[in-house]
Amino acid sequence: MRRGNARELSLLVFIAVLAGILLVFAPRFFASKNLVDILVNTSYLAIAALGMLFVILTGQIDISVGAILGVCSTLAAVTAKAGQPIVVVFLVSIAAGAILGGFNGLVSTQFRIHSIIVTLGTLYAYRGALILVTQGAWIYNVPRSFNQIGLGDVLGIPNPIWAMAIVLVVGTVVLRYTTWGRALYAIGSNTEAARLAGIPVRRVLLGAFAANGALVGLATMFFATRFSAIQSTTGSGFEFVIITAVLVGGANIFGGTGRLLGVAMGALLLGLADSAFVFLKISSYWVQAFQGFVILVAVSLDNVSFRRRRATAAERNRALTGGEA
Repeated sequence: MRRGNARELSLLVFIAVLAGILLVFAPRFFASKNLVDILVNTSYLAIAALGMLFVILTGQIDISVGAILGVCSTLAAVTAKAGQPIVVVFLVSIAAGAILGGFNGLVSTQFRIHSIIVTLGTLYAYRGALILVTQGAWIYNVPRSFNQIGLGDVLGIPNPIWAMAIVLVVGTVVLRYTTWGRALYAIGSNTEAARLAGIPVRRVLLGAFAANGALVGLATMFFATRFSAIQSTTGSGFEFVIITAVLVGGANIFGGTGRLLGVAMGALLLGLADSAFVFLKISSYWVQAFQGFVILVAVSLDNVSFRRRRATAAERNRALTGGEA
């Protein structure tokens, strides 16, 4: 069984076990309204997780996405309050995310600094700049049209769920059938081999970070628009949840492996668990403990898999060279 299929099957089993527990101890969990709410809450996670998958596939990471979400939320709310059309609000949020994400990629590739260091710095820089500019003030009285993005529906299905479905379909096509999508896997598997094969590594990496930021900007439009006020601390901790969803969904922290279906299932698992803890009356502090536990398990499994693949490759090389080291 392929690694991706195995991880997705294990996630399906875990979700089924969780559903069984809830069916016994909290049957009200399965009320249609609650299930729809879970999908709505999962939607912006799944959209942002696609962008993070692009980055992690290359063996990089972006831990500044929470701050980017905060900046995009503020800019979107200010633009909406200025009376601009919703299309312009969307474009501002997505463009801001792409610029901030692209800056992360530019610094990382140009100065050859690993992205975890770069984005740790920009996490604080973006958040600090946002608080400095807004003086920590909340943005109130956003227009009704702004809130309708996150709270409205089409044919009875909430807008965020439609957006998630479209993004997942487009993301799957990009990863499976485009040269750029295949390049992400190639770079994460072996950067030097990808470069020798003619792949423009720096350009692809820059595109991955910019696409990640743009998708955070898009996710913002289905996250921030559900609230009547925007805080300067919006998005705090968001990066941890997104990274957890991607790693639990089967993406390898070392790069080169990951599928969008698994990432979507990882986001769904986190959404289910978050709601389940409320219904089971378990302290919210345990939610973070659960997220920490699953990310440790996911990274440990990836590490074991990575070592196994490296040992297999070494054995194959010895066989081809007649046993020479």
